[in-house]
This record gives sequence, structure tokens and C-alpha cells, in this order.
Amino acid sequence: MDPNRILTGPYTLKPLKQLNTSKCSKEEILDYFENAYSLNESLFTILSCEEAFYKCPDRLRLPLIFYYGHTAVVYLNKLTLAGLLQERVNFEFETMFETGVDEMNWDDTENYRMGGSYKWPSVNEVAEFRGEVRKLIRQVILDTPLELPVTQESPWWAVFMGLDHERTHIETSAVLIRQLPIDMVRNIEGWKLAPRTHEDGVNNKIAMVTVDASEVTLGKPVDYPTYGWDCEYPQVNKSVPAFEASAFLITNKQFFHFVNTRGYHRREWWTKEGWEWKTFREAKHPVFWVCTKGCKSNCGADLADYTHCKPKDSTNDDNSNGHSTNGVSHGDDAFERKHGRKYRYRTMCGEIAMPWDWPVIVNYHEAKAFCNWKKDDFRLPTEAEQWAMRDDEVPSDEMHNVNSAYDSSTPVNMYPPSQKGFYDVIGNAWEWVEDNFNGYPGFKSSYLYDDYAGSSMDGRHNIIVGGSWISRSGSMAHFSRYAFRRHFYQFAGFRLCRSVNFNEDPPVVLVPQINAKQDFTISLRNTDKHIQQSKNQQFLEERPEALQKRLQEEYGSMNEGNFYSRLHDICLDIVQAHNNSFNRVLDVGCACGRLAFELAKDFKEVVGLDFCEQYICASEQLKKKGHLSYHLLNGEDLDQPPPAKQARTNGEEMAEDAIIPSGVDVNRVTFKQMTWLPNELADYDLVIQHGLERVQNKKAWLVRLWEVITPGGVAVVVCRDGWTEKDLMPILESR
Repeated sequence: MDPNRILTGPYTLKPLKQLNTSKCSKEEILDYFENAYSLNESLFTILSCEEAFYKCPDRLRLPLIFYYGHTAVVYLNKLTLAGLLQERVNFEFETMFETGVDEMNWDDTENYRMGGSYKWPSVNEVAEFRGEVRKLIRQVILDTPLELPVTQESPWWAVFMGLDHERTHIETSAVLIRQLPIDMVRNIEGWKLAPRTHEDGVNNKIAMVTVDASEVTLGKPVDYPTYGWDCEYPQVNKSVPAFEASAFLITNKQFFHFVNTRGYHRREWWTKEGWEWKTFREAKHPVFWVCTKGCKSNCGADLADYTHCKPKDSTNDDNSNGHSTNGVSHGDDAFERKHGRKYRYRTMCGEIAMPWDWPVIVNYHEAKAFCNWKKDDFRLPTEAEQWAMRDDEVPSDEMHNVNSAYDSSTPVNMYPPSQKGFYDVIGNAWEWVEDNFNGYPGFKSSYLYDDYAGSSMDGRHNIIVGGSWISRSGSMAHFSRYAFRRHFYQFAGFRLCRSVNFNEDPPVVLVPQINAKQDFTISLRNTDKHIQQSKNQQFLEERPEALQKRLQEEYGSMNEGNFYSRLHDICLDIVQAHNNSFNRVLDVGCACGRLAFELAKDFKEVVGLDFCEQYICASEQLKKKGHLSYHLLNGEDLDQPPPAKQARTNGEEMAEDAIIPSGVDVNRVTFKQMTWLPNELADYDLVIQHGLERVQNKKAWLVRLWEVITPGGVAVVVCRDGWTEKDLMPILESR
């Protein structure tokens, strides 16, 4: 049952239902924690050998050992931020397993930690660590007074965040394990696949259902009595013009016709980004289909040359690891006889005959190519349209394939439809929608996980909604909305959609990409009407004009009156007043580096940190060259240039040079782009936080300061948008 000795509690594949945050007891919370912790560990018993833990099933992801250890660390980090934990368990592991790969490019072929091939700890060491964390979280639950209801302001919210994060990562890990070489997985006790077909099967012709124009309420009520991620709140009303959509999710059989007509070889069906991905990836069919032509896998590192698609003479007709579905195909025997042996299907634990009536699992690019291939103005639904297909009430688990009712997808006609005639609007497989990911109006990030959603509100992520077979529950799936890059694989499928009145645009949300030419993939009569600024205000600083303004503010005056030179002097006075020998300095909110360079005159090691990519790039250029050109729009200079600075006027635009202060040893300065304060930042004698007016959640950038500073160290907090000591002290006084 546990060949790699990774279980720190009982083996189980039976998930509990989601907790009610308004009336749960400590006993129920403890039971749910134990269940979630064991579910996650039990999933990893599918791995047949320790070697599998150190493989990268996805070239854009870390080895599986990371995901085994990661969820335990999130409990520790979030409970520490909430004040429920005061001491660390194993800070080395808590740093190592803190953050996964935020893969931003489909051609980012390898990801290693700390700039090189990383040596991970043994499976046994990580199992022991998980065991220690399990005992500690149990004790926190038992010892912490419980006040109901548990709200987003309650310290207990951090516990519920850890619980839901654990359950979420079960699905993340399942997607990865399913891409491992088949000899690295095994069938496990209690694993139950769904039947390949249900009743008479699904007609190959795509059945469409019309929805009249309506008003739809999206999002989760703030006082809804279950845990929710910040991007799910608050509720928002939208007008949805009439549309029609396919009653069922698109099946493997229906997608087969796209594949069989060489859809993966015809540029005209793909978006520009999609075709570039397809060409690089050399994709010829969906990721979980298995043929006999040696197709390139999605694996990375030393599995990069591995193929799931073995040549015909080496293919075993039974690669199921003793695993079979609970039924045989009887929907379209003629189709099965003609095409059934062209492809097999990869499940978690093995391969089976192709389940033609299960939803096809694809990324956004593949789904969009299918829509274009079908022509007739077909597209994906929008988020609001997908909500319009649902019933008004929050669904029950029994009516949908969620919470591991089966350990696989099910035939798309197996569960009953919504009142409007749509199947699997909740569960079975997530659905890709046309919307770029963004927060709802009124979005507020959580200080416990400030960059959870905000970092994806960049126009490069689309939304999946509705949940899958392994998602937590019907109510959780009902409100869930996740952001994924369009090339990303999840247990996600899609359905066809199109507008009834083509003079009315669908209710889609589009977010412009920063510093990139946008190629929106949905046809609209009035595109501008649907473009929204990112709800993450921090992305506004990635605009080119923001960089010019920032360089001008920091380097437009190199005399003593500059804000940054004055701040340097203030910090120096504070340090001298403490009579301490300070060597290491962290400059949080360093922007284009002026203060960091000033500090390098007096301190041996200075790290400048900022969330803005172009500011960090500018800082690196200044460090490398000593100067950087920028432009003053309309010839307006806010400061008088010193004699050393040369200006060139060209029409209404004047170019100037930003020059680092004299007498700076640039080798003392390092710049890092980070969207929060991770555990790897520690042991600084002096920390200056001077960018609070630029961030979306001030508390998130303050609550970890006490862990970053050495005993006896000093923190200097500067805010220029009205925050005072009165606002600051409730966050820091307990530290």
C-alpha cells in the first residue's frame, strides 16, 4: 500500500465534504485536516518507486518531491502570518518547498531552483518533515480558541486556507503524476475508474441548446459559509445576451475528427500564440491520448526524450497496470471497430481503451483551434455565459462528478443536466472560457496570500471554471475560478458556444498585456468596450511611461535634496543611534535602485527588491553600465539637471541619462524581482520598506518584516499616501 513509506497517517481515497465556516466544530476541522493531509499523501502512493519523486512530468514544473513537501510548508507559512505559530519547524525545508514554478512561457524548457540543478532531500526526510508538521497543525487546531463564524479577518482563515490549498494541490499533483512514464506508476487500492460509456452513448453530432438573454450574478457572497479564495469575491451582476452552447462538453470522439482531419497540422485553425506553442511542443493530439507514432511527451529534465506513444511493435495491448473501467463501449460499435485501435487513453495508473464519451482534456489553444475548425462563428463560452447555463442553487455533490465520486472523468451524459439543459456545468472537467483572468469589481487581495491571484491578472492568463472529478465539492466548484496560461494542462475541457444575435457582443472580459501587442482571440464588434485594466494596480507600473517617470523621480536630481538621498541619510542616522554593526540591508520597493545604490556607500551587502519587472531590469542596467537613458515627455523636467547630466532635445521629447551616485561599489548591490517577501529573505540588519503606496495590500508587505530582520535589527517603514503610525502599529505591535 505504501511502497515508498510516505504516509504519515492513514491511507484514504475518501474525501470529506467541505466545512461550513459558520457552524463547524474543532472536531470537524481536525477531521477535515487529517482527511485532506492523508488524501494528498495517499495520491503519491501511485508512484511505484522513489526515483519517480525526482522526475519532472511537465517540463515547466518542478519534480514531484516538491509537491509532496509543498503543502505542509503552506500551512506553516500562513499560520505564521496569522500569528497562530511563533516558531519554525525546519526553515531550510520551509524555504525550499515554499514556492513552485510560475511558468510564464511555453518555451521555458527547464526550471531549476537557485540557478542550477538542485539537490533535493530524500523522500524519507520529507516524509519525516510532513509528519512533524501534521502533529504541529493538529496541536494548533486543538489549542486555538475557535470563534464562529470564521471570516476572512479571523486568524482561523489561515487554517482554512491551508486546508483548501492542500485539496487544490491534490489535483495539481494528479495532473503531473498522470504524465509520468507508465512504469513509474501503479494501480492502488480503491482506485475506481468510471465506465467508458453510459446508456446509448453520446451522439457524434454536437447538440446545441439556446439560452435567452438574462441577468446573471457571478461570484461568491462575502458572507457565504465556506472558505473561498480572494478572486472569487464579491458578487457581480452581468447582462448576458442570448447565446447557444453545446449541451455536452466536447468528447474525445468529437475531438477525434479534428485530429483525424490533420487539425494539428493546419495553421489556419490556430491563433498566433497557439500555433507557436503547437509547433514548439510538436503536439499531434491531446496530452492524455496515446498513439503508436513516438510523439514527443510534455516531460522535462531527463525525461525530455521520453514518449508515451510507443511504436506499434513495442506497444503492449494491455498497459492498464491491472486497471480497467467499469464498462465497455457500446455506443457506436462501427466507429469503435474503425478507429478504436488508433489511440489508447492514459489514466492516472495506466492505459485503457479510448473512452470516446469522456470529455476531451486539452489546453486553451487546442480548444480554440477546434472552435475555429468548426467555423460558423463558434467560440468558447464567456465566464458569464457559463454561469448562465447553471441552476440558481448551489449544487450538491450527488448531482455531479466531483469530490472523487470516480477517480476519472465520466461519460458526458452520465450525470443529469441543469434545468436549462446543459450537462457537466459543474464537475467532470473544468471548462476553458474566453475571458482573460481578472478580479471582479471590488476585488481585494488577502494579506495571507497577496499574490495568489493578482500576479495572474496580466492578460496572459485565461480562466477555467466549474471544477473537475477531483475537485473538492459541488459548492466549491460552483464558485471556483482559476487562472492558467493558455498552454497549461489541467483536467480541463470545453464546450462550443456562439451568439444568437451577432450584432451583440458576448459579455467577455479582456485584460491588455503589459508591454506586448495584444492579439485578442475573440471576434467582437467593439473590443474597447470589453477591455478592463488589471485589478492588480501593480501591473500599471509595467507601462513604458511609468518607467520614464520613475527614472526621472529617482535620478532627475542627484543633489542632496533628492528624496532617496535624504532617506539614505535618515537610515544612516538611525543605524548610528543603535550603535550596532550593520552589514546586510534589504531595500523593499527599490524600484529603479537609487536608494539601494546610495546604501551601498555605507553597507557591505544591499539587496534591492521590487515587484516590477521593468524597474528591476532598469536597475540591473544601471548597475552594469552606470547610466541609462530615459525620456522626459513634453520636455518637462521636475528637477533642475546638474551640470554633469547631458540633455538632448528632440521636438517635444527630451532624452536624459540616469546616472548612479558617485563612489558606489556596485558589486555590493543585488536586485531581485519578487511579488512578496519569501522565506529566502532572512537575516538582514536593516530593512527599509518604502514602496507601500505602490502595492495593492500594505499588510501583506509588512507582516513578515519581523522574520526578515536579525535580532537587534532595524526596520524603517515609509509610506507617502497618508498612512501613519496609527495605521501601522496594529500590524506590527504584536511583533
